[in-house]
Amino acid sequence: MTVRDYYEVLSVSRDAGTEEIRHAYRKLAMRYHPDRNPGDADAEVKFREAAEAYEVLRDPEKRARYDRFGHAGVQGSGAGGFGNAEDIFAHFSDIFGDLFGFAGGARGSRAQAGADLRYNLTISFAQAAHGDEISLSVPHHVECPDCKGSGAAPGTRPETCPQCHGTGQVRRNQGFFQLAMPCTACGGTGHIIKKPCPRCKGEGRVEDEHEIKVRIPAGVDNGTRLRVRGEGEAGGHGGPPGDLYVVLTVEQDARWERRGQDLIFTQELSFVQAALGCRVEVPGIDGPLGMDIPKGVQSGALLRLAGQGMPWPGRKQRGDLLVSVKVVTPTRLSARQEELLREFERAGEETPFAKVKNAAKKIGKAMGLD
Repeated sequence: MTVRDYYEVLSVSRDAGTEEIRHAYRKLAMRYHPDRNPGDADAEVKFREAAEAYEVLRDPEKRARYDRFGHAGVQGSGAGGFGNAEDIFAHFSDIFGDLFGFAGGARGSRAQAGADLRYNLTISFAQAAHGDEISLSVPHHVECPDCKGSGAAPGTRPETCPQCHGTGQVRRNQGFFQLAMPCTACGGTGHIIKKPCPRCKGEGRVEDEHEIKVRIPAGVDNGTRLRVRGEGEAGGHGGPPGDLYVVLTVEQDARWERRGQDLIFTQELSFVQAALGCRVEVPGIDGPLGMDIPKGVQSGALLRLAGQGMPWPGRKQRGDLLVSVKVVTPTRLSARQEELLREFERAGEETPFAKVKNAAKKIGKAMGLD
């Protein structure tokens, strides 16, 4: 059976960090877990595949060998199969630890990464067009400054749990298998805090609100997510903080209709301007732009000013400014204006082509063809 690339299995890039790999694995494991897919052989294969990939990529040494030599570099080290019951227990103890919040062996007291946060931000059209730097006041949890995240009162420290001896779990024999359960005495942390920190009440984190600056790239649109690393919730037991995701809503500008990076401006023209052509001034995001209107342009025509639209974020290219022509028919005419228009109409009827057309029409009527 062909073994898929481990990074492809977890849908992560080759430079993905440990936390990204862990999150990707947890998502797949929860989705394809046998308990959620009873009798589904395909889900079981994908579950084992994800577990195998995670087993290698979470371990720096195994991952380095895999990156250098591929699957051959990790054969016999736990990837692609498990040798005995102890191997099975060790591996799946770690799997269920990641899924349900406890872990095997000495991993019970490991640090936990903080949760990611979302901040919804509305910006003006001008800010989206040119970019900006915005200060945000973000409420979140941070590491307690008094206990440095340990949860224990200053001058003390957490003690090893006497029931699980710091492993965070207790083992029970059930037939052939040995099962691991979270330690009820310490809640799976492996430690007991006898004297909690007064400031954080043993949580290791406190609520805080601080100001951060977020750079808005030029050209962003509705739904754009900006990631600010390390500005999410504080981690547990000294773990790394999560990230902050700023989700943007861009206000509309009455002058333009936006379609991706292109902008559409409606230019009204009189009958005379449309017939004879003219030069007009249209608004651009960097200032007014001159534009030549060709003779005989029709209402609804779309004229293009290349490279005058919204920037593409992170690139030098820009979209286009599209000018939609709208010929406006006058509703109030003076007697002189009506006279001139009728004269114009008559002049059109006197052209050679018009004379031929009228003659043909008369002949057809005489012959009963009209």
